Amino acid sequence: MTTDFTAPDFTDEQFAFARAVGDLCRRECGTREQRDALTDRGTHNHNQGLYEKMAALGWLGLSIPEEYGGAAGSTVDMCILLEEAARGMAPIGGLGPTLITGAAYQKFGTEQQKQTVLGGIVRGASQSISMSEPEAGSDVGNLSCKAEKTSAGWLVNGQKTWCSNAHFAENILLVARTSRGENKHEGLTMFHVPADTVGLKISGIDTMGGKEVNDLYFTDCELPADAVVGEVGAGWRQLMTGLNIERLILAAMMLGVAERAFDDTLTFITTRKQFGRPVGTFQALRHRMADLATEIECGKLLVYHVARMVDENPAKMFPREASMAKLKLTETAKKVALDGMQMMGGYGYATEFDMEGHVRKTLVSSIYGGTNEIQRDIIGKTFGL
Repeated sequence: MTTDFTAPDFTDEQFAFARAVGDLCRRECGTREQRDALTDRGTHNHNQGLYEKMAALGWLGLSIPEEYGGAAGSTVDMCILLEEAARGMAPIGGLGPTLITGAAYQKFGTEQQKQTVLGGIVRGASQSISMSEPEAGSDVGNLSCKAEKTSAGWLVNGQKTWCSNAHFAENILLVARTSRGENKHEGLTMFHVPADTVGLKISGIDTMGGKEVNDLYFTDCELPADAVVGEVGAGWRQLMTGLNIERLILAAMMLGVAERAFDDTLTFITTRKQFGRPVGTFQALRHRMADLATEIECGKLLVYHVARMVDENPAKMFPREASMAKLKLTETAKKVALDGMQMMGGYGYATEFDMEGHVRKTLVSSIYGGTNEIQRDIIGKTFGL
């Protein structure tokens, strides 16, 4: 059962695009059997074959400029793709990190870097960005992975962690320390690192979500002088300019997950009978579903409102609104999944059904991309608190 939530002022073309993404997902991964085959029974979050089918349709290059093979679409278009793919449970886990990484190259990369990375995105290559370290998570300014200038370029040593999808990415956008001053946010630099670079070891971290994240070990890893993305020492400022897109990407993905978890719950409670009638007809469940639907509607309107703000003023930062979108949609998705599991009872806990997967996927969403505690802090500061 699929619920029609409000489509906020979409054009006819955007409606058609949303339907096309949904149709492909139903055709390619619409059944549990199909998804199990594509993901090795949920072990992997990314299927390259399906990803390349989307690339062939031009969808992965939706937000990429035309000169690099893309469609130069809007932020709204990008959110539609992310929402519908997540709602359709498409195993294309590389998409979110790839779009986040691509946005940084689009703003700060050299022409050659753009040709390599943005052109790669269009043809179906995944990209990854690496910021976190064992002692630097929410406190990004505490990074210690070091890049030293040499006569030939740069020498990188150190460890990064929680790097999404590095194990199948073509390139990694590394944020490393090139100098240290009084301000801990100074002296950070972005580097372009092909995933097969000598001196880089990628080691997977087992999680409840399967094979998603990695430790990266740099040991005398040599990079050429032209590996710098943007300006030396300007990595923090460059990271800050990408927060609108990063948080919108995460919000749009969780919007799709929330909608799917709602749909799955609705299907179950309208067919599952107890005491001689569908359990969804009992007031306790009916009211709970009404509340969840209302939260999803609010979240969807927020996502597309912020997306339009970004489209109207791409150079402006929207720290309050982007953080609100990330906070609202990740919390909403988590609540929908947990409530869905409760309403399905033991069936929601069984791996035979998708609900337990929705729960696992949404639990981590309030951690990655800046924890929701950090988002609340950012929002509070915009009010002078």
